[in-house]
Amino acid sequence: MFGRADGRLRMLALLSAFALIAATLVLRLAYWQLGQADWLRRQAANQQDVATADQVQRGQIVDRNGNVLATTGYRDMLAAYPNTIPDGRGSEIAQEVARILGFDGQQTASLVATFTSTPPLQYTVIAHQLTDAESQLIRAGMANGSLDSLDLQPEPVRIYPNSGGVPGTTLASQLLGFVTADGQGRYGVEEAGQAVLAGGTGATADAASPAALPQTGGTVQLTLDAGLQLRLEKELYAAMIADGAPRVSALVMNPYTGAILAYGSVPGYDENNYAGVAQTDPELFADPLIGEVYEPGSVMKMFTSAAALEEGVVNMNTPVLDSRSLHIGPDVVHDGDLHGMGWIPFQDVIAHSRNVGMGRVAMELGPTTADASEVLYKMWQRFGLGQPTGIELGGEVAGLVTDPAVQPWQTIDLVNHSFGQGMAITPLQLATAYCAMVNGGFLPHPHIYESVDGQAEAVPASHQVISSDLSAQLTQLMIHVVDAGPHYAVETKINGYVVGGKTGTAQIWDTASGNWLPDTYNHTFVGFIGNPDPQLIILVRIHDTEPRVQKSWGMTLEMTSNELFRHVALDAIAALNIPPLPGSQGPTSGATPAPTSAPAGQGQTAQQGP
Repeated sequence: MFGRADGRLRMLALLSAFALIAATLVLRLAYWQLGQADWLRRQAANQQDVATADQVQRGQIVDRNGNVLATTGYRDMLAAYPNTIPDGRGSEIAQEVARILGFDGQQTASLVATFTSTPPLQYTVIAHQLTDAESQLIRAGMANGSLDSLDLQPEPVRIYPNSGGVPGTTLASQLLGFVTADGQGRYGVEEAGQAVLAGGTGATADAASPAALPQTGGTVQLTLDAGLQLRLEKELYAAMIADGAPRVSALVMNPYTGAILAYGSVPGYDENNYAGVAQTDPELFADPLIGEVYEPGSVMKMFTSAAALEEGVVNMNTPVLDSRSLHIGPDVVHDGDLHGMGWIPFQDVIAHSRNVGMGRVAMELGPTTADASEVLYKMWQRFGLGQPTGIELGGEVAGLVTDPAVQPWQTIDLVNHSFGQGMAITPLQLATAYCAMVNGGFLPHPHIYESVDGQAEAVPASHQVISSDLSAQLTQLMIHVVDAGPHYAVETKINGYVVGGKTGTAQIWDTASGNWLPDTYNHTFVGFIGNPDPQLIILVRIHDTEPRVQKSWGMTLEMTSNELFRHVALDAIAALNIPPLPGSQGPTSGATPAPTSAPAGQGQTAQQGP
């Protein structure tokens, strides 16, 4: 929820600025390495006698059911031996080749110059990855003698055969990554699994001798479910359009094993056209689920709850004062609705997402601010917050979480941290931590690999971070959050299944202006579906979006984060055949009528303290 009042945000703003600069440099590097790679290779090829390397057939990437996500096909490379072209025919042959390949005037003139140079070149590469139609026309000309001194050589090309949930994209693009013309995997599984997928290096040969036979790379099987992945991307795209959001992300994981079943962000991109994407939108290569940190907001109240319940500061029914505001020196913390609810049970502080009540509880975690800060920070550490999860993907970042033993928290820092402000983590860290809240207290190791060449991947064992009793309390608290409010319940609950979770709505710091973006927030929901034991953890994030819909309880999104969670959960139930509670008809048995009002504190317009 809203109502932050930071006294020490300069460090976070500075780190955000450094992150922005680093991201800009990475994107520029992507432009040259990927978008201009073919041009750079052509320049090099024209300056030397080119040696051809044996092309290794790259291994496949498949989903948990064996469906192919990435494979290798072959297209022709067109080369020429200009020094063997009969006298006077160089210009004629060059112009015919240029016509077949659709060259423009400048490209045609360059090819003519190459074919008629003095002294003539021994070897030159004209084009990679010809279409089938182009190869047929070249091959026909070579057969009838009209195109002399040419050579077609098959080259492996990476193919991503599945369309994504957004028009013009391929499935799971940011997770899978792509392969450049030199056989190097970039981003995602393609880069992280390069050693396995690329196989042997083969032999190097010159144009006069045949290359060694290709060697096949290994097959990587993922935990991903392709059917659920496509449904997920379609849901995210629908939410992005409905809310006018620049990006929407989500993941689905098994809370006991840490296996990732669906994982994505929209808009994605077309991996088969990575070079074009590198020139126009290289930022689409980035994976915001592990490579981008953000302030998650009130989803962090569950970790403060874990600390308070474990320390015995509160139980579910302990009365907590939720006043209109909380004054801490010169700073003032408000709730989003600018109203207090008075004395309410602790579980309703979470259900109605009250910043003031949460701040008061956080200050009771220890006899001093330093002691309370240490308790909360250590709880974060136990859940893995601010630390890389170790998933088998490159580019994972740790987060921006300050250790109060190194940089002491002031009281306002403790209060803000209690409801998820003034710190930043990745969505994958957040989802993994919620797994431990509902699975008996064990923090799993999130992973995307199922097997390599048929051999199951060894996954690090989970370890217990909270007691099973505390896990059960937190699970019930999440169920209470969903049950407590009428509009919240109808947007989130699913007939025949146990549903629990928590929202977070956080302001966004603008490094350019040095201020908070007006009326723009990150909207997050993390929750589970069960029957009755939790079966899946689902996280959704709607990025940088302004609430534009007026309801009786305040401004909200057209598609809220918890409503998007419900859509994804229904897709997961169908795709993974998750049975409902015994004796229940499941999600087709009807829905609760929509309410006419909302509980205090839900969906309110933000109000920042002075």
